[in-house]
Amino acid sequence: MIKNTKILLVEDNPDDEALTIRALKHHNIANDVVVARDGVEALDYLFCRGKYAGNTDNDLPQVVLLDLKLPKVDGLEVLKEMRANERTSALPVVVLTSSNEEKDIVDSYNLGANSYVRKPVDFVQFISAVEQLGMYWLVLNQSPTQF
Repeated sequence: MIKNTKILLVEDNPDDEALTIRALKHHNIANDVVVARDGVEALDYLFCRGKYAGNTDNDLPQVVLLDLKLPKVDGLEVLKEMRANERTSALPVVVLTSSNEEKDIVDSYNLGANSYVRKPVDFVQFISAVEQLGMYWLVLNQSPTQF
């Protein structure tokens, strides 16, 4: 099985989406970025439903960058459904959110998040944070070859 190098970015804010993609490209992280703009779209992508019905295991991302405050289905519910499904239970999930609420941090880890990163407000810090995430999760981290 060929190891997938896609990133699933689950983000409803167009500015944060653009900044994240720009930061990844700026630091030569050339992975394909698939963007889901709400929780339903993220789940459809991961579970090959709706417009993603033709997807296969090769379309699973190497890492999911997950915002919490999403329309339709929130990020915590996306995480819960991912961890409950054998196909996606081991997929690395980085919660990348503006929330600094202790409850969100605790709930994220209790539901199986691999990391929780608060989005910096400062542009330069945001770019740096995304670079570090990309380097760790896409270059250094070793994931199972099959999810």
